[in-house]
Amino acid sequence: MRKIYLVASLVLDGAAKDGRIARNPAKGVRLPRQVRREPRFLSPEELARLVAAAGPHGLAIAVLALTGLRFGEFAALKVSRLDVERRRLTVSESVTRVGSAMVWSTPKTHRTRSVPVPPALMPALLAVCQGKDRDDLLFPAARGGPIILNNWRRRVFDPACTAAGLVGVTPHDLRHTAASLAVRGGANVKAIQQMLGHASAAMTLDIYAGLFPDDLDAVALSLDLHVPQMCHNEPFGLIDGGEADE
Repeated sequence: MRKIYLVASLVLDGAAKDGRIARNPAKGVRLPRQVRREPRFLSPEELARLVAAAGPHGLAIAVLALTGLRFGEFAALKVSRLDVERRRLTVSESVTRVGSAMVWSTPKTHRTRSVPVPPALMPALLAVCQGKDRDDLLFPAARGGPIILNNWRRRVFDPACTAAGLVGVTPHDLRHTAASLAVRGGANVKAIQQMLGHASAAMTLDIYAGLFPDDLDAVALSLDLHVPQMCHNEPFGLIDGGEADE
């Protein structure tokens, strides 16, 4: 409903700018509350099972789960986007099926970004590049061209989840898993924002705030180092062993 409203509102905005209507009547309409699905994070053990169950498609799943790419960004990756020396993937395009056509566009935030690649994945990615030209897709569909998400999910992802004993997992959960593993590895919010291509760090925190439960304890211990030594020796609020009136 929210998506339909957005499209309708954009059309009405255009009509208002063209002078066909006095104003956009969709402005100020109260929308139903958006209920966000809780992110699902795969543990390293679950991810290992899923990659193994996917067989020859395991590398694709590993790349999605360890880089946090959106599926459209992953499907649009070309050989030239792999920077071997810096171990980076340059994300500058996205491809999605709309109707019967594959539509190419910029990433969701319309910004090119550089995504780190775990060193362990580099040999397999280099092997995938062998014999391909710079403009060839890194992970093409079986019959050539970009991978279509629905087809890939039906033929590869869902069967692999079943074989790995994972229930209710979606391809987008691989992106959530990348964020979770990055937090486990000590990455800060800004680094995760840049990796995932979020518009702001606030958006990253809004989605993954629950991944940082121990940060408050770390803050308290850090602040404790700055507390004057007298506060450790004398209880607060006590003067000469007696209760303070003020």
